[in-house]
Amino acid sequence: MTDSGFSALGLGPQIESTLARLGLTTPTPVQLEAIPLLRDNHDLIASAPTGTGKTAAFLLPSLVRLSEAPKSRSIGPRIMVLTPTRELAQQVAQAAKSFSGGMSRVKTVCVTGGESYREQNRLLAAPHEILVATPGRLMDQMQSGHLDFSRLEVLILDEADRMLDMGFSEDVLAIAAKLPEDRQTVCFTATLSRSIQDLSHRLQREPKIIEVKAQVSNVDAIDQKVVYVDNFGHKRRLLSHWLADEACGQAVIFTGTKRDAEALAEALDAEGHAAVALHGDLQQRQRTRMLNQLRRGDARILVATDVAARGIDVPAITHVFNFDLPRFAEDYVHRIGRTGRAGASGVAVSFVGREDIGVLRRIERFIGRRVAIDQVEGMEAHFDPNERRGGGRPFEARRGGYGDRRPQGSFSGRREEGGFSARRPEGDRKPYGDRSSERPAFADRKPFGDRPAFGDRKPFADRTASPERSATSGRGTFSDRPAFGERKSFGDRKPFADRKAPGFGAHREGLSAERSGGESRGFGERKSFGDRKGFGEGRPSGFNSDRPRRKFEA
Repeated sequence: MTDSGFSALGLGPQIESTLARLGLTTPTPVQLEAIPLLRDNHDLIASAPTGTGKTAAFLLPSLVRLSEAPKSRSIGPRIMVLTPTRELAQQVAQAAKSFSGGMSRVKTVCVTGGESYREQNRLLAAPHEILVATPGRLMDQMQSGHLDFSRLEVLILDEADRMLDMGFSEDVLAIAAKLPEDRQTVCFTATLSRSIQDLSHRLQREPKIIEVKAQVSNVDAIDQKVVYVDNFGHKRRLLSHWLADEACGQAVIFTGTKRDAEALAEALDAEGHAAVALHGDLQQRQRTRMLNQLRRGDARILVATDVAARGIDVPAITHVFNFDLPRFAEDYVHRIGRTGRAGASGVAVSFVGREDIGVLRRIERFIGRRVAIDQVEGMEAHFDPNERRGGGRPFEARRGGYGDRRPQGSFSGRREEGGFSARRPEGDRKPYGDRSSERPAFADRKPFGDRPAFGDRKPFADRTASPERSATSGRGTFSDRPAFGERKSFGDRKPFADRKAPGFGAHREGLSAERSGGESRGFGERKSFGDRKGFGEGRPSGFNSDRPRRKFEA
């Protein structure tokens, strides 16, 4: 038996020898706690941050199980690991192959999106013991009937919190429903949230819970800085300044969207930095090529989104830049964990604008400490982080704020007579009933019951119109008009062409007579459009100049 720290965990000489060959001699805290529980066949929820050796914590006891004979004969997997991203799935699959290197008849298959269905179908059709997959592609393979779970013994959910954040909860439950009920279910997560506990109630049986408190110390090992920025251009200048520093080796820059990742990588590459973008829209072969470029040192800068960056393990990364702050505080820990790995030091720089102050405060509450403020000489931000959103002075320093309110009664200080300060004190005012008014008091008005009822009022036709209205309109009152039944029908009325223009008032008739040089003509006496002269005919030359014009008087 190899004299290593793993010997006390009972993994067996074959696995211990492989670990020694890989340079793994001392188990991490999460491995010390999780491996014995998993060896005893307990369901488990393990909360541990990234970079603490959790992959080996769930793979090593699973390999011990594979050294025993299966319960049933089949070609399907005995161990299945679900991960949220393709990169993490590939990383877990590679670790499984490395740890099982000294074992016979242990084959690992990785099923993720972006790969050929044909090749995956060929691999799944052959006997295999370990299956590492992402939920989406696994659901596709299940629906096509290419999977056999009859001998599955262990289901492992890696980065379970991230799978829930990405909306895979329904897929995970659907997959679990197709698995044997007597399986062992293991859940590894960076945060022990309420959603994780709810998922556990639906999938696990009396799980053991362990929580490794290495998260804060892991964060403390990284030099974290906050740099305030005014706008996008200011942020870009600061990023170029930091990247030009000789102390900055390889770096990962996090953006909020895939489009921003592409645009920023192209801009940095144009500036002379060897930059590549990593996001969810890339094909798997493109992702693998870019990660290999980063590992070989061919690329110095990786611009990535949160989802795509899960599983990136490059020891040479010295700096992490939060070009855009993450939506969730947990993602901040995952991001900065890309640096300072394997005991190395690292630097994490977060650019914070006015609209990011609230997000920064949530991150600080999550990690349990304030992040140090840094600034570059000559490139300081102009906004004050203590200002209210929208600009201006802090609330306490404003007029009317908590520290500068005027005595009650002056209100704004700009009202003179008649303002609030000029009003009489409350006790000197007259009671409401004693105040005088030009309008009769409410009590002197006639009660509503003394007014004539609606049915006693005169009919509308008997009312007389006001003299002013009759004189203005030239019309009689409603009572002078014939009743509706006595009016002439449309057939008895004169045709429209025979009517004269008594029209719309006397001024209309006079105006018509003035224009025609005499008596106003009815519509029937006027010439039709076809009989009139053309626009330019019949008018003397200089018509407009000879025509007397009216003068506008002020």
